[in-house]
Amino acid sequence: MAIGDSFTEGVGDERPDGTPRGWADLTAEGWARQAGEPIEYANLAIRGRLAWPVVDEQLEAALALRPTHLSFNGGGNDMLRPGTKIASIVDAYVMVTRRCAEEGVIPVLLAGADPSGGLPMSSLIRRRGDALTAAVTTRLRRDESIVWAVNWTDARLRDPSFWSPDRLHMNARGHHRVAARVLEALGLEAHPDWWEHPGDPAPHLDTRTYYRAHVAPWVRRRLTGRSSGDGRAPKHADWIRVVSDE
Repeated sequence: MAIGDSFTEGVGDERPDGTPRGWADLTAEGWARQAGEPIEYANLAIRGRLAWPVVDEQLEAALALRPTHLSFNGGGNDMLRPGTKIASIVDAYVMVTRRCAEEGVIPVLLAGADPSGGLPMSSLIRRRGDALTAAVTTRLRRDESIVWAVNWTDARLRDPSFWSPDRLHMNARGHHRVAARVLEALGLEAHPDWWEHPGDPAPHLDTRTYYRAHVAPWVRRRLTGRSSGDGRAPKHADWIRVVSDE
């Protein structure tokens, strides 16, 4: 079971029909391959969600499906907004782990990859991400039930070749690397090519085109109080059967 925002929905790693795939789908495929049999997988993540709306809207629905494992990542969208309260985001992680403990579910906590090198206000975003990652791991490090997949500190993932043209979401190459890390954290083996998946080269956008195509729409949504996830439903709101691709 996966809950979260665009990172977990898989934005940036789209299939030919335009639907997002992403690390969570890839992890399910890799898990089925390792198990040698189909597994059940669901994904309630919706792009644009802040950390607490993820918890409020997705956590109980996810637990109601009685999963064995539940992955959570949140805070990426919060970090792009002024007045971000690190402690509040950490509290969301604590809530997820507490509810998982109460329901006998293994929590899989992820720190997203660091996109700051390609974004405006990169140093500020890097500092906030560093602070959030440190705060979450410090607060919960004594909880031995947690499976950790920390991508923020992976310097390799900062390379532009892992990112889509919007510079905020990973491309197929980035999502494969994250999936490999999650599988490793779960004690499973990922396909060795996933760590350095060739992917497809992202087109380079000059500064003016980038701001017009990606930054300006983001600013308009902030000014009008809209989200890229408004009106969207989860791609896998109930269990789907995932079989090995081999």
